[in-house]
Amino acid sequence: MAKVLVIEDDASVREGLELALRRQGHEVRTGESGERGLEVLTQWRPDLVVLDLMLPGMDGFETCRRIRAVGELPIIMLTARSDDIDIVAGLEAGADDYVTKPVEPRVLDARIRAVLRRVAGERTGGGSAERHGDLVIDRAAMEVTKRGERVSLTPTELKLLLELSRTPGQVYSRQQILSAVWDHDYLGDSRLVDACVQRLRAKIEDVPARPDHVQTVRGFGYRFGRT
Repeated sequence: MAKVLVIEDDASVREGLELALRRQGHEVRTGESGERGLEVLTQWRPDLVVLDLMLPGMDGFETCRRIRAVGELPIIMLTARSDDIDIVAGLEAGADDYVTKPVEPRVLDARIRAVLRRVAGERTGGGSAERHGDLVIDRAAMEVTKRGERVSLTPTELKLLLELSRTPGQVYSRQQILSAVWDHDYLGDSRLVDACVQRLRAKIEDVPARPDHVQTVRGFGYRFGRT
């Protein structure tokens, strides 16, 4: 059972998700706006947030950024099926995954469980610290430092870095990364991978546009550079 915060302004959708997730065994609290959702977060620590992008007042993008600014809480965003630009923007704002509307409760539950398995797997890590230039990856502590300073990574960013850095120089396709990091297939949808890579580079690279660590292999995917 997970503690899930649902931030959704449509009362019927919000109540439907709350009921469905409770039936799946989750503990659920809700917020009808970004402001209310952030208020709930100051009083209650969920395991995961389900966040609608189209909110009144403070929209889902800003709400996502504010959640990210204060912690590494996993975020699954809700978006309209045709909003490709919004999907990319939401991922770049810090979401770990997305589910399109109308929401199928079993699909959302599966995504929630996949994210939480990823988080649990990271916390039980293993191995020793690895140095890659000025970047140190401590698999046992699940900690990444750059020039001695801790790098704050979301669960998805950390999982991506751990997967790529296991075998420096090996090229991974986007679909291989989706299967390894997100624990499910997206029928070739590479937006999750590309957005997460962009966020990861912004945190670990000296010059994100010219990455030393997470390198693009054009036409195929990504690899972790040998340093």
